[in-house]
Amino acid sequence: MANIILLGPPGAGKGTQAKRLVDERAMVQLSTGDMLREAKTSGTEMGRRVAEVMDKGQLVTDEIVIGLIEEKLTGAQGGGFIFDGFPRTLPQADALAALLARKGQALDAVIEMQVDDDALVARITGRYTCGNCGEVYHDQTRPSKVAGTCDACGSHDLRRRADDNELALKTRLMEYYKKTSPLIGYYYAKGELSTVNGLAEMDAVAAEIAKVLDKT
Repeated sequence: MANIILLGPPGAGKGTQAKRLVDERAMVQLSTGDMLREAKTSGTEMGRRVAEVMDKGQLVTDEIVIGLIEEKLTGAQGGGFIFDGFPRTLPQADALAALLARKGQALDAVIEMQVDDDALVARITGRYTCGNCGEVYHDQTRPSKVAGTCDACGSHDLRRRADDNELALKTRLMEYYKKTSPLIGYYYAKGELSTVNGLAEMDAVAAEIAKVLDKT
């Protein structure tokens, strides 16, 4: 069993690799966004707190997110936990370390998915998906065989995210580097950081991540 954090800017492929780890190693993915959406409709005391904050359009506090993670840590552990989207800041990293210590658990690896910004922009701005089945395409590397039609299900509902444009992406990258980059130095200093090439083929990235996990 291994507990890991996946770090990397928007579009680096963290979600794709997390899904593979769930499928191949029975790990449990703890995505901040998914946990908040689930909690909002759960009817629990924590869920009511989340709903109240989100309905007011306010930011969910670190205390609430840590509380949600703590609930998950007491549940099914499978092959370990993947922290996806948390921590994003140094105070959150400290809070997560304290939580794991209270639970008698440890962080086994922090994997940074390194990318070249220009290549990442090209990757993201060319991306589109099927609104019906979720199949992912790309203008340059994986266009649909018939323009405007999904290869997998035949739907004509092919979409691009509104923020998958160069200006919006560069704004998201700047926000990531400003808030999250200090975590790279934080985990490096603790001897927990490993890096992989996030722009390699998906199977190659998965193989590099597997090497890191097999050493833990």
